Amino acid sequence: MELRADPVVATLDMSEIKGKDGEPSEGDGDYESLPAHASLTIHMTAGAVAGILEHTVMYPVDSVKTRMQSLQPDPKAQYSSVYEGLRRIIRTEGLLRPLRGLNITMLGAGPAHALYFACYEHVKRTLSEVIQNGGNSHIANGLAGCVATVLHDAVMNPAEVVKQRMQMYNSPYRNLLDCVGTIQRTEGLTAFYRSYSTQLAMNIPFQAVHFMSYELMQERLNPHRQYHPGSHVLSGAAAGAVSAAITTPLDVCKTLLNTQENVALSSIHISGHLTGMANAFRTVYRLGGAAAFFKGIQARVIYQMPSTAIAWSVYEFFKYVLTKQQMEREAGPAGPV
Repeated sequence: MELRADPVVATLDMSEIKGKDGEPSEGDGDYESLPAHASLTIHMTAGAVAGILEHTVMYPVDSVKTRMQSLQPDPKAQYSSVYEGLRRIIRTEGLLRPLRGLNITMLGAGPAHALYFACYEHVKRTLSEVIQNGGNSHIANGLAGCVATVLHDAVMNPAEVVKQRMQMYNSPYRNLLDCVGTIQRTEGLTAFYRSYSTQLAMNIPFQAVHFMSYELMQERLNPHRQYHPGSHVLSGAAAGAVSAAITTPLDVCKTLLNTQENVALSSIHISGHLTGMANAFRTVYRLGGAAAFFKGIQARVIYQMPSTAIAWSVYEFFKYVLTKQQMEREAGPAGPV
């Protein structure tokens, strides 16, 4: 079904932006096509804002998801749904308890997502030129998502470790600094990257499917690649839901490596610290069988759908606004009529 042009569709008609000689400026096209010499600042700024909002708006649901993925949770922290989990946490632990660990998430999300989107746009454009002569290429989109993920996770992984330690029920850490200091003192700096390989093994397929799904939806809903908020929201939500569901088993393993659940590990006589993706897979299966790999899938999908919708809609909005401003500055004032 073809979408009609309507008031909510904002396009950059570059034929209206005149250069100093009264002719259209270079870079004619829509906001997706930045001038070749444009700085990556646009993508990094848009990505940082989008990443922070993505993680903060749905953070309480993420807190519930972390607890629901616990392999042997405390009886007081067993929840049948996201709503029940949030309600019980607020009632028994306080209104702000679902936000514990949000500060480190915001500190990590800004620079991580700035690198993430900037790298994605650059690699996508470069590979598309090679594979599709500048046209949209699903292979280029997927590969760009994978490369961007490696940089994103390198920045975000330590923040994820601290965040999930603080989200757990009866977390022993008083605050952010106490958590960081205790982990470094008792487990060493490597603890902050113990789940990095698993995080990459999860996020590379997640982001490949995510970006390919998003671009595929955009081809159907927004074929002319105009700034269309509704299509960005729908495409982002659909891409997030599909990607989240199929990578839940890896997310469960990542959570185990990050939290190092002492009760669960002790129950199967594992001493010390659990390391490695293969060991995490075996441990999850020993503790709960195949069903354990899908613990928290409901919370994960509920978290990712609006999160990715928010991230893409905010990112596309800022990219549109910043690109328009940059093109108008470069075009200069219109010549005499």
